[in-house]
Amino acid sequence: MKRLQSNPVRLQRCIQSHVSRLLKSDLVSVLAEFQRQDQVFLSMKLYDVVRKEIWYRPDMFFYRDMLMMLARNKKVDEAKRVWEDLKREEVLFDQHTFGDIMRAFLDNELPGEAMEIYAEMRQSPDPPLSLPFRVILKGLIPYPELREKIKADFLELFPGYSVYDPPEDLFEDQDWKTESDLD
Repeated sequence: MKRLQSNPVRLQRCIQSHVSRLLKSDLVSVLAEFQRQDQVFLSMKLYDVVRKEIWYRPDMFFYRDMLMMLARNKKVDEAKRVWEDLKREEVLFDQHTFGDIMRAFLDNELPGEAMEIYAEMRQSPDPPLSLPFRVILKGLIPYPELREKIKADFLELFPGYSVYDPPEDLFEDQDWKTESDLD
């Protein structure tokens, strides 16, 4: 594997001779397996191959899976590239998918990237739903300043709803991250 990564010509030859012959279902299955194994380099290579196939159509789940794998591996540059691709292809996420992706970034201590996704979520033509906000708010517990911003949006969008705030002493042994710590 390392030999292929360090030799781009060999890797390209391997992709052309072996990967390009795979059927659609096999190619997508191999990509899913690479994602499951957190093989970022190979996932990104197959991601590029899949997007060039004649049968390829932009798909929300294709992008969601890539972004969640990249979040797990804290690959911010790759995630930004994938995000640019989905924007260029005009892929729209539903509110639940936005929540899932944000939570993946938050769970992997990438709150800045999660907040960029939140900004996209707020601009989405899809009407806001309370459940994704609740999922996001739970993921923001370690980031109280960011959580307050999202909580204010939630309460504005869903008047009459309440937000569970954990008791402050519940996590007193954990280090809380403030917005100034993130910069």
